[in-house]
Amino acid sequence: MGVKHTTTTTTTILFTSMLLHLSIIAIANDPCASQHDDDDSDITMIPIYGNCSPFKNYSTSWENIIIDMASKDPERVVYLSSLDASLRRKPISAAPIASGQAFGIGSYVVRVKLGSPNQLFFMVLDTSTDEAWVPCTGCTGCSSSSTYYSPQASTTYGGAVACYAPRCAQARGALPCPYTGSKACTFNQSYAGSTFSATLVQDSLRLGIDTLPSYAFGCVNSASGWTLPAQGLLGLGRGPLSLPSQSSKLYSGIFSYCLPSFQSSYFSGSLKLGPTGQPRRIRTTPLLQNPRRPSLYYVNLTGVTVGRVKVPLPIEYLAFDPNKGSGTILDSGTVITRFVGPVYSAIRDEFRNQVKGPFFSRGGFDTCFVKTYENLTPLIKLRFTGLDVTLPYENTLIHTAYGGMACLAMAAAPNNVNSVLNVIANYQQQNLRVLFDTVNNRVGIARELCN
Repeated sequence: MGVKHTTTTTTTILFTSMLLHLSIIAIANDPCASQHDDDDSDITMIPIYGNCSPFKNYSTSWENIIIDMASKDPERVVYLSSLDASLRRKPISAAPIASGQAFGIGSYVVRVKLGSPNQLFFMVLDTSTDEAWVPCTGCTGCSSSSTYYSPQASTTYGGAVACYAPRCAQARGALPCPYTGSKACTFNQSYAGSTFSATLVQDSLRLGIDTLPSYAFGCVNSASGWTLPAQGLLGLGRGPLSLPSQSSKLYSGIFSYCLPSFQSSYFSGSLKLGPTGQPRRIRTTPLLQNPRRPSLYYVNLTGVTVGRVKVPLPIEYLAFDPNKGSGTILDSGTVITRFVGPVYSAIRDEFRNQVKGPFFSRGGFDTCFVKTYENLTPLIKLRFTGLDVTLPYENTLIHTAYGGMACLAMAAAPNNVNSVLNVIANYQQQNLRVLFDTVNNRVGIARELCN
């Protein structure tokens, strides 16, 4: 009996060991496995249509995704032009990012948890908006694919901000008090062709391992249009209700991100909050403050080089003018960099002169060519005050499957923008660490492979 018992025990141990070994292999072969556990030590950023993304769309080709996303940029640029105002600790280091076509707007999303117990949202990361907002239970007009925040389900819900509170006056589009017969703070906003009404509420907001108590954000009650992010938006702008402002005591107004390639399949980008862990050596350029559009991150673009040629650009279309709101901004929500007409035409013409062509149009891109000419493609350098950024090829070209073409991934700003506004968009920011210091008014840019 003793021998039989020993044999059975040995067999059981071997079988259990094999199962454990197979489980370890399965986990090791699943690059998404670590993204679905409860470890919040990182804020991971992924392309919205990456293999690990819950929003991945298998029904359309990659080039059609980019073309469709870029087609929404004109509305985005119009939105940007309308923005007119009349304790230090270890940072978080990564966040789920997904290509924003699933929401019809935005290009990257960050994993955010609201309330207690946590309610999970993949919110669009937007450096040109201040307020955070999410669709709320009972919202009329919100997309059927929306994820809804439930105040009633949260034990840390702090209620609505009063309409007479100072915080209410900080919300863009805040309505007079009282407006609806209620003393709750209500604001109306437009975003990328849609409009919505929201109540400013307070609840805990969790990013990675950090929880920000009593965070003020919009609870969307009604919406019209189909371009609102289905799981809300997290504003990283310069206004008083933005994440950098509301968390200033914790993170000192400093944050950075590295956006992975649009074609990256995994949770590989990172959002870092606070001064610790940021690049020690990074060249910077001054952040400029524009009182007409105080939420935007203005920089001084002094010129553009294509190959070895400094493109002659009309300086009046680059100049920063706080009286008109004109100049150049860095923006995480626009897909393709947009220059005002005369600037774009000069850059495009020099690019064409060096590549030769022939050239074709594809979607919103007017400088597409057969890929056999790709070895003639020049590098493009953006020149800022005190900082030059040479864009990698993946940040300047988009490839299509139609006829084996490649296209210059830039375009002219729409004609209906009512001032001179150049937008350095997220396609041109791929695999770059972009560091914002809102206290010392500077932004740094350095090459970083975050794929």
